[in-house]
Amino acid sequence: MAQDIPSSINLTHHFLIAMPGLEDEAFAKSVVYMCEHSERGALGLVINKPGDINVKELFDKVDLPLRRDDLTLAPVFQGGPVQTERGFVLHESMLPGKEAIYASTLSIPGGLEMTTSRDVLEALSTGAGPRRVFVSLGYSAWGEGQLESELLDNSWLTVAADLGVIFDTPVNERYEKALMLLGLQSWMLSPVAGHA
Repeated sequence: MAQDIPSSINLTHHFLIAMPGLEDEAFAKSVVYMCEHSERGALGLVINKPGDINVKELFDKVDLPLRRDDLTLAPVFQGGPVQTERGFVLHESMLPGKEAIYASTLSIPGGLEMTTSRDVLEALSTGAGPRRVFVSLGYSAWGEGQLESELLDNSWLTVAADLGVIFDTPVNERYEKALMLLGLQSWMLSPVAGHA
């Protein structure tokens, strides 16, 4: 008999870690940082799938200079299959405990914000803006009850997010590092889903 996932579960500021049996191209071996999760659905960013361009190339495309040497070669990630032409900037809260300073920002419990407005890029272009940033094109979304259903199908493991995995861990190590938060390694996981 399948376990019941309570409808009141809130995975905001958690990682979803794809189980080996999840073969969807967008999500296979992915780690998704959950920006928002409620009874209406969920929104997150895949943090371990770099795209084809770096941050400097993105800034060139939007006609902005980039005066942040630390970001020049940083990859722009494929945040998910939804709105893949739209930019999402995940960053540390600029003013902890205060209102966001950018026009379109979602404050996330855990000290992060996700901004979709151009003003964060403009701040970065001057050499200012948030110190630690993660830039993606596109995002991941689940409708009402969809993520809970995928959890029941054993498609994902969940664990409280660790900002070090997002900002300090090399991209190719993020999947294993996220699993280590659960005391697991990928070789321990079976690609076949089962229910107790």
